[in-house]
Amino acid sequence: MAGVTLMKTPAETGLAQAFETVKTTLPGDVESRAQAFELFARNGLPHRRVEEFKYTDLRALMREAAPFAATPSGDEAKAALGSAKALADIKALQVPFVNGHFVRDSVDSKALPEGVEIVPLAEALANGHDWLARLSPVAWARQNPVYQLNSSFMADGVMLRIVGQVTTPIHLRFVTASKSAVATATRVLVLVEDGASVKLIETHESTDGANHQPNDVVELIAGDRTTVHHVRLNAEGNQSLALSTLAMKLGAEASFNSINVVAGSATSRHQVFAVLNGENTKAQINGATMLKGRQHGDSTLVVEHAAPNCESRELFKTVVDGEATGVFQGKIIVPHHAQKTDGRMMSAALLLSEGAAMNNKPELEIFADDVQCGHGATCGQLDEDLLFYLMARGLPKKEAESLLIQAFLGEAIEFVDNEEVREALVEIVEGWLKARG
Repeated sequence: MAGVTLMKTPAETGLAQAFETVKTTLPGDVESRAQAFELFARNGLPHRRVEEFKYTDLRALMREAAPFAATPSGDEAKAALGSAKALADIKALQVPFVNGHFVRDSVDSKALPEGVEIVPLAEALANGHDWLARLSPVAWARQNPVYQLNSSFMADGVMLRIVGQVTTPIHLRFVTASKSAVATATRVLVLVEDGASVKLIETHESTDGANHQPNDVVELIAGDRTTVHHVRLNAEGNQSLALSTLAMKLGAEASFNSINVVAGSATSRHQVFAVLNGENTKAQINGATMLKGRQHGDSTLVVEHAAPNCESRELFKTVVDGEATGVFQGKIIVPHHAQKTDGRMMSAALLLSEGAAMNNKPELEIFADDVQCGHGATCGQLDEDLLFYLMARGLPKKEAESLLIQAFLGEAIEFVDNEEVREALVEIVEGWLKARG
């Protein structure tokens, strides 16, 4: 029986035409871009019959492909950064991107903290920089269609190299500022050398009222005995279809702590591909998602314990209101040689309305026999007994609900070690609750 061939959608046709137009104008190796786009085009936009996208049908959600944003002028970039608010007041080295392009003039290379080196990606691609050999370190990501699209169209970004103990946080600010819908494909590579430590902050925001289509990738290669703290905030505009990927490879005795906070976009999918590549490595990967109206928020996670004696913890909290839909897909993979693995994954969701929906799919793929692994998933409403207890002490119902919701999300946020950032995230949660009424 012949296989079924799906007709190309307007979005897929638009992406193919865009690639043919820009593939020779983008910096770097045309052939490698063509290979990436060929991998994507072979199957097209993923749909619900693709298991990894069962709950987030991009073929249906992306009706048309937005044009890729042009490089902004200096004045346009300055205005965009001036109006961007996401964690903008945090004390940090700001590394900004406007409409998918690195704003080089905003970073004084002579004033960088000791141990930090920055190379613009467009310049590196054009000149064949040595660090480019370390791009795409995770095989799980390279097989992913969202990542393949980024690899096809990436025009700009930065490569960061961290040496020693860097105490100043580094704030990667992704800002899309356009009245009409645009697409971006930014790539950031962070190289944390052996024994180094760094605190990374990522914020993603865009203007309301436009169907922006950001597709940003951050890749992290952390060497042995490294420490990385990572905070990511999705504050995208109310009509954006936001795709993002975090791909990382961690060396021996590394410590990694991360949280992804989702408070924006109409549709979002954040993918994490993590490889624990050396012994005695520990990773804590958290998520805190707040959805309302008709928002759709997808958190997808693959953690491979590629070495023995490693520990991973995943805790994802989702609050769903209105007719919104939440998605959590998590997989822990333990090959036969990764003995003494300790991996625990938990997804918990609060459904605040009858129209709210949550899809949970935690998985374990274990081939070793000396392991401690487990996963769990819960969906439920606010505890009526706790709600009654607070109301019996004089709190109005909405205020009592807000306290319980804040405590629920706080379990994921409390792992943030930077007090200033943690308090800012708590304020974002409080703002979301106030907007709820």
